[in-house]
Amino acid sequence: MKKDFLTLRDLSVEEINAVLDRASELKSGKDVSARDRVVSTCPLIGKSIGLFFEKASTRTRISFQTGIYQLGAQAVDISPGESQLGRGETIEDTAKVLSRYLHGIVIRTFAHDTIVKFAKNASIPVINGLTDLHHPCQVLADLLTIKEKKGGLKDIRLAYIGDGNNVANSLIEASALTEIDLVLACPKDHAPDAGIYETARSEGAKVKLLIDPEEAVKGADALYTDVWVSMGQEKEHEKKKQTLKGYQINKGLVSLAKADAIVMHCLPAHRGEEITNDVMDSPQSVVFDQAENRLHTQKALLEMLISS
Repeated sequence: MKKDFLTLRDLSVEEINAVLDRASELKSGKDVSARDRVVSTCPLIGKSIGLFFEKASTRTRISFQTGIYQLGAQAVDISPGESQLGRGETIEDTAKVLSRYLHGIVIRTFAHDTIVKFAKNASIPVINGLTDLHHPCQVLADLLTIKEKKGGLKDIRLAYIGDGNNVANSLIEASALTEIDLVLACPKDHAPDAGIYETARSEGAKVKLLIDPEEAVKGADALYTDVWVSMGQEKEHEKKKQTLKGYQINKGLVSLAKADAIVMHCLPAHRGEEITNDVMDSPQSVVFDQAENRLHTQKALLEMLISS
């Protein structure tokens, strides 16, 4: 039976831990010395995985393309403008057809309903490379990064500062599944999805929504931010900059967290807006480790969903 990864909740706690453990193993290069190197390092040999991207991408596209190649499979780029979707073919029909050719597909799109509809009509695993509502692949990499830097996830205090966007939504789900102590500081009109937040709270997740960023970062083990204006929201740039100008991760804010706190950003960063140069380039910054970990966690995820 095929398994999709549309939100973090599509994996059980045990599966998340398995992905993180396998990602660490892949990152360490332990497989290189395995007796059957081809089977061990190329579990997807002979398979084809589609990449359907409606949004621009650097990390998601390159990390998936590289990871697919390293696992022995081929990546098939599917451009919306060059496929029949651009001429009116339905998502449902496209999903059914591509399921006959591919062994899995990564979709990066705007409306979350698009990927849900595709998955319902596909007989192959569908992976969410990003939607406006969720960014689960990013958060898998975030979890691996925190685990590497802090030795574990349970009771780690993570302060997310800024726009309550898709990353914030997926971090809320992560808190429910991993026992991370998550505090979000967002302006009232830019809070995370209420349904996702309330569901996590009802399940006993240690997640709290605040307005004051200084209160949120007190005692934090990790500080996290993202761009103030997501793709597709460019017309709101100046307005959101004014609303979020007090939600910048800078030296002053970092000083209120624990002395050994790490600073995280999913990239791309708008330096000087949500994060300052001196913080982004400081020894506490782990943003480029996060970016690298996209490759390792996604390889582990692909192996779990597609090799079986």
